[in-house]
Amino acid sequence: MRVAIVGPAHPYKGGGVAHTTELAHRLRAAGHDVLIESWRAQYPSFLYPGTQTVDTPDGAPFPNVLRDLDWRRPDGWVRAGRRLAGADLVILVVLSPVQVPAYLGILYGLRRRTRVVALCHNVLPHERKPYDVPLMRALLRRVDGVVAHSPAQGELAGGLTPAPVTVAEMAPHLPAVLRGRARTSGEVANRLLFFGLVRPYKGLDVLIRALPEGVSLRVAGEFWGGLDETKALVARLGLTGRVELRPGYVADTEVPGLFADVDALVLPYRGGTASQQVWLGHEQGVPVIASRVGTLGNHVTDGVDGLLVEPGSVESLRAALEAFYRPGEPERLRAGVKPVDPDPYWAAYLAALVGDR
Repeated sequence: MRVAIVGPAHPYKGGGVAHTTELAHRLRAAGHDVLIESWRAQYPSFLYPGTQTVDTPDGAPFPNVLRDLDWRRPDGWVRAGRRLAGADLVILVVLSPVQVPAYLGILYGLRRRTRVVALCHNVLPHERKPYDVPLMRALLRRVDGVVAHSPAQGELAGGLTPAPVTVAEMAPHLPAVLRGRARTSGEVANRLLFFGLVRPYKGLDVLIRALPEGVSLRVAGEFWGGLDETKALVARLGLTGRVELRPGYVADTEVPGLFADVDALVLPYRGGTASQQVWLGHEQGVPVIASRVGTLGNHVTDGVDGLLVEPGSVESLRAALEAFYRPGEPERLRAGVKPVDPDPYWAAYLAALVGDR
């Protein structure tokens, strides 16, 4: 069947790009004729404080990509809808309610001449604005189906639309350069890693406050605000010599080096939906200490390949970190880490999106 995915592709970066690209590759490998309708300009810069594009792609780019969409050009939204009307299925990749006006323009151009599914990475944002619910309701009531990545997200979507909602766990989309066990040393480094985009809901401040004596922390990722506040917190707690801040975008080729000399990846999220971070840590051969939020708790086997803690609790996280560093425990948990097999996840994911059509 002919499938059009409306979503970000290179030169954009991030998890949404990686997932969209891998989805296109997987659909093509399954025998479908696939196009990615991507963006020339995706967001106003004031809504996306980080670097939006990169010169070198993370992973293999998809070969069939159009980059005509522009958040400033509503005429282009309608034109894209008319162009996609010949597809059998249009998948709208929903990363933010900010995309909704463009998607409504595409739907207007389609004029219901093809099936449309909204693939929601987050039904509503982690940090919400007053316009988020009305925008998402307007979109989800106009599509033929919704795919969400967790039961909680599915329930949230169901409250916004009469359209059928399917829950499908987000499949692994780790580029080849991130597959393989980078952590080969048996020595305990007394160093933890916080990695990825830094936003308030990810709880970096909780981790800094919970850091046990004698343990250091590496923080690597792009800050969406809060860098000065983080530096001030580190200084106020007297941790300047133990907290290493590496703010800025991290290319995939740099990731294995970040994991090579750490004992665990820590994900102290206050909230969340679906995430690849546990799988990323396990692919790099390290245990993961994570909050019981979103899908994180599903990907960590507590006491086997990592530890689970209550979200937002400095005391719970500190106790887990101290337990992690008991003699022999880092080595035992590291021995329990296994890399993820993506194929079963993708088989279920594609079935949820396209079924037997």
